[in-house]
Amino acid sequence: MDTSQLLINVLLFLFLPLWGVAGFVDWCCHRATKIEVTSGLKESLMHSVMGIQVGIPILFCLLYRVNVLVLIICIFAWLLHECIAHWDVAYASGKRHISIWEMHAHSYLATLPLYMLALIMVINWPVAIDLIQLNWQGQMQLIPMEYQHGGTWFLTTYLSFMAIICVFPYLEENIRCLRKQMHPNR
Repeated sequence: MDTSQLLINVLLFLFLPLWGVAGFVDWCCHRATKIEVTSGLKESLMHSVMGIQVGIPILFCLLYRVNVLVLIICIFAWLLHECIAHWDVAYASGKRHISIWEMHAHSYLATLPLYMLALIMVINWPVAIDLIQLNWQGQMQLIPMEYQHGGTWFLTTYLSFMAIICVFPYLEENIRCLRKQMHPNR
């Protein structure tokens, strides 16, 4: 196995699932601190936005060849994610208890997207150099992958895994917070 494939495997089979597990631990912490009666819907929606901000570049990298356009999308999404993450913690810290478990989950949720972005740039080093040198000609369109990373089963399995441990729990959190906001006395 060459180094590039080894790094791709680290992304697929370690960092991507670990990001989902950290998100689930974070959700468990929100549930334990009764986010619906403390920081409420505003914070819950921030969590959903951050998940989407990281999910979009993940999908782009799994579905399309990494070129300058895909790297720009990844970098832009990471920067937005960082801004919302800082806003989220600043907003929540005065409204509810943030446990040591949640702080650890936040550590993973903040660093893993950066590590994934760095690995994507290392794996696609010539594209990263083209980005820096503004050599963007012919690299500003989405080109579907010729093959699926991780095999034909990976994308479906990963998306199912993420739906179970992140999408459905955070959707439940949004609904719980929305209900509490609509009916505060219940």
